Amino acid sequence: MKRDYGAELDALKTQMEEIEKLVRQMAGREAKSAAEEGKGYEEKPLLAAAGAESSAIYFSGSYRSGDRTVRLEPQERQSDEVLGLNRGKAAKVLAALGHKQRLDLLLEVWNEPLTGGELVERLQMGTTGQLYHHLKALTGADLLMQEERGGRYTVPAHRRFPLLLLLSAVSDLIDTSDYIDMTEARNEAHSYLGIATKEGYDVHQLLWAVVGNSVDEHRAGYCSEVSIYLHDDGSVTVADNGRGIPTRLLPQTDQPAVQSVLTQIGQFTGPKEGTSFFAPGAEKEIGIAVVNALSRTLSVEIRRDGGVYRQEYRHGIPQSGLMTVGETNVTGTTITFKPDSELFAGPFDKAEIEAQAGELVKTYPGLRLRIQ
Repeated sequence: MKRDYGAELDALKTQMEEIEKLVRQMAGREAKSAAEEGKGYEEKPLLAAAGAESSAIYFSGSYRSGDRTVRLEPQERQSDEVLGLNRGKAAKVLAALGHKQRLDLLLEVWNEPLTGGELVERLQMGTTGQLYHHLKALTGADLLMQEERGGRYTVPAHRRFPLLLLLSAVSDLIDTSDYIDMTEARNEAHSYLGIATKEGYDVHQLLWAVVGNSVDEHRAGYCSEVSIYLHDDGSVTVADNGRGIPTRLLPQTDQPAVQSVLTQIGQFTGPKEGTSFFAPGAEKEIGIAVVNALSRTLSVEIRRDGGVYRQEYRHGIPQSGLMTVGETNVTGTTITFKPDSELFAGPFDKAEIEAQAGELVKTYPGLRLRIQ
């Protein structure tokens, strides 16, 4: 019997296509089931090639507060729809919610309806005029509702999930507020550094601001020695044997405390007498976060709790997380920074530093200060 190999191959090809189709259907059902159960998701490139389909954003969920549950049915938004929204109106919404007192009002009544009087007392706003101005704006925008005239305020159920989604996105961007402050510090360097010469600002002002943190540790009884190292590349290192800047994670930001110290301008400054450093003619104090913002690079090494930790910055922006790099039985902080050459005039002057160090040691005779 003569076999028809061509027909057999065609039949085999048809069978393979049917099997492939079944496999694809099963894979599709499994992917859908996994997504429904929250077990995983399929990740694809946003733009695989020119002309590729627009990406989409999917979201859904539920929120429970007390005896109330708010559910959001699965939603889909095309990325070009989201990115192409009315920018003017979007800016108005973000500006309205970006007003701290309005955000305070929304979050204060989130879990508990409150009257205007109760809000004034809780937020310590002083007068009711300012309060009702914001309440009127929020109720007019349908972000707040009042139960009855003179009654309590609450957040409408249909606005809760959009607000939660917006705040969730903001939580991922919260650190940018610190970086914006760092950029503004560079743009307004005169506020911290006073009047510049034709060549630039006095670079030593940053050094004494860093040394001031070590002196604060000495005044608190935890630091007896500070070393200053001048490097050929124009950078400088300040090392002390104090307690070491804390490294624990802060619950509000989930960032190590040292990162907050080095990026939150004005939040972690020393006492207003003694070691606080104000440049001649400056309006604001130079804290260590300002030094970070005005430096091209900065690295911090901390020795405490049996470990050695390190983090790198560039123009005040973290270039790494806080890394554990060793073990030790001593404590202290070492900061190495290179001032931005576009802002500062000339290198560090050893003779000038030695003269200022001598005055510092006279003020704090129990402090040993070395310069190398």
